[in-house]
Amino acid sequence: MSGDSFLDTNVLVYAFDPASPKKRETARALIGGKSWWVSWQVVQEFVHVALHRFSVPLKHRDLVEYLEVVLWPRCRVFPSLEITRHALRLQKDTGHRFYDCLVLASAEASGAKFLFSEDLQHGRSYGAVQVRNPFREG
Repeated sequence: MSGDSFLDTNVLVYAFDPASPKKRETARALIGGKSWWVSWQVVQEFVHVALHRFSVPLKHRDLVEYLEVVLWPRCRVFPSLEITRHALRLQKDTGHRFYDCLVLASAEASGAKFLFSEDLQHGRSYGAVQVRNPFREG
């Protein structure tokens, strides 16, 4: 089940953001890569944002197609007691928000080496997963 990378929701969202062309280009390059995973949580968060927070929401048929063609084939981590417990331990140890810890725990469960996210400290490792902010300048 191992892939090189795990993508956080913000990477998927930026791929559709016309207000941030540089971030959109970076996100699309990551999504165009071959070896990345997401979790059920990331899929759900993306669908919510695409329907309710985009300035122009995705049309249902376009969202379904994106889900079927891009996201679902890379969805490798589903809810479990073990992942939730691990996320709670991470939250207690780091003080990060629970949903960020759930993404971290899912990235570890996927076997990814890197978590691409702008929500956590660039370069910091959590277990076997290192956070990389692909939108970081410099």
